[in-house]
Amino acid sequence: MNALRAAFRRGFDRFERVFDPLFGPDWNPLGNLGQLGWYLFWIVTLTGVYLFIFFDTGVTDAYASLQWISGDLWWHAGLTRSLHRYASDLLIVVMLIHILREWVYDRYRGHRWFSWVTGVPILWFVYMSGITGYWLVWDKLAQYVATTTTEFLDALPFFAEPIARNFLTPEMLSSRFFTLMVFLHIAIPLLMLLMMWIHLQRITQAQTRPPRGLSILTLVALVVVSYVYPAQSQAPADLATVPAVIGLDWIILGLYPLLNILPAGVIWTSVLAITILMFGIPWLPPRKENPAAVVDLDNCNGCTRCVADCPYTAITMVARTDDAPFRREALVDPDRCVSCGICMGACPSSMPFRSDENLITGIDLPHRSLNDLRTEVNAIGALPKDGSGGRVLTFACEHGSGNQPAEGRISVACIGQIPPSMLDYVLSRDIADGIALAGCSERDCQHRLGVEITKARIARERDPYLRKRVPRERLLTVWAGPSERGKLPGRIAEFSDKLKAMGPFEKKSKKGHKLPLPTTDAPGETVKPNQEVGE
Repeated sequence: MNALRAAFRRGFDRFERVFDPLFGPDWNPLGNLGQLGWYLFWIVTLTGVYLFIFFDTGVTDAYASLQWISGDLWWHAGLTRSLHRYASDLLIVVMLIHILREWVYDRYRGHRWFSWVTGVPILWFVYMSGITGYWLVWDKLAQYVATTTTEFLDALPFFAEPIARNFLTPEMLSSRFFTLMVFLHIAIPLLMLLMMWIHLQRITQAQTRPPRGLSILTLVALVVVSYVYPAQSQAPADLATVPAVIGLDWIILGLYPLLNILPAGVIWTSVLAITILMFGIPWLPPRKENPAAVVDLDNCNGCTRCVADCPYTAITMVARTDDAPFRREALVDPDRCVSCGICMGACPSSMPFRSDENLITGIDLPHRSLNDLRTEVNAIGALPKDGSGGRVLTFACEHGSGNQPAEGRISVACIGQIPPSMLDYVLSRDIADGIALAGCSERDCQHRLGVEITKARIARERDPYLRKRVPRERLLTVWAGPSERGKLPGRIAEFSDKLKAMGPFEKKSKKGHKLPLPTTDAPGETVKPNQEVGE
């Protein structure tokens, strides 16, 4: 299964890279599927509200009102009707790709099961809303959908009388039943909105709006399609006859022909089995999680940086439980922590300059601690120096293209795990002449915020800041997906040549005087917990 998923992941990454030159990584539609889903939902909702102003809910008048909308009012209400139709179709396409993509990138198992499980009902709500919407048009297609759906529902032993009997003759369909369909078409999206809100409850800084440029392009594309291919009703419904030829919306109604071919019991069994399978996928098989982050109260001052940076709301601040002179402490929920280590990179006590032999920080990963990283960094610094001035130490995210073993490369859970002070440590200790940070592609960080947070820290826009004394020209960032294996070695080779031309890094004091570079086994500065070394 992992090999199959890895192959799909490389395929997805290659396909998504096609859109990068066209839209850029920030606007790439495949990197903003969740945001596009929300955006399309609101387009469908707003256009539906506007259409309702002109729509007549009576059985005999519904069709006529839609003809009026698409005819005399084509330039505003007719356009709105087409937008409503095409945005609904695109919403389903976006959701299906989003679900497949989350499976491919293995972001649905373990502690990330909640978003997957709460997303399953949303998909069914979208389909139900689309189906009830087609009933309201009350043309030949609506007649086919209504009779087929009610016959399918009648196979369940829940109804005292068959629902399909309402569509046997024109006289048997009452306006009251039609009004019920209008109510369902309004109520189902409201339930879906509630589920969408629940869907985001374990996600920090959840993005529900796509980039403005992508939003504009999406809306313009929908408007153009709506003008070129306006949505039109088919012939009016006539319960006295059976529709012989109809045009299906294959995105929403693509499975309806099966309802006419297979027994209802087979379909219901299949629907139930697929639903149970969708709910159970996160545990087929379950993923073995790495240990959750742990808090060391001797080094925690309750600063809340870890809470602000955690992508999955796995950390909260609670009342202090020790005698330290701080009001709060961090508390990790092990059922939500995915062991990305971003919190460790945010902690002000994550200072490799500290002279402690066993470096302990305020919050850390037991299986990939800051002390482990410093030990590996020091081991690289202890290697013989060739004097070329082109030595590069690479911190590589295990989910990006740099997860392959290589000389001078250290694997981390997420690129956001690296505190900015570690970059200062590597250069000021003469461990390397330059540092490469290799993370996931910009359009899609495995842990959502790792790339974004790392870029902000380096740019001194987010705590903890990279110190001013660290030369930016000696830092290389490479954001590459799993299909870009050759990108990192090439960029590092170019970077090494650039470093050679620059010469060895010489640390300077505040007054600009050159200082001798310390050896890698020097004791270093003594830093109190929760206090950073001065510039």
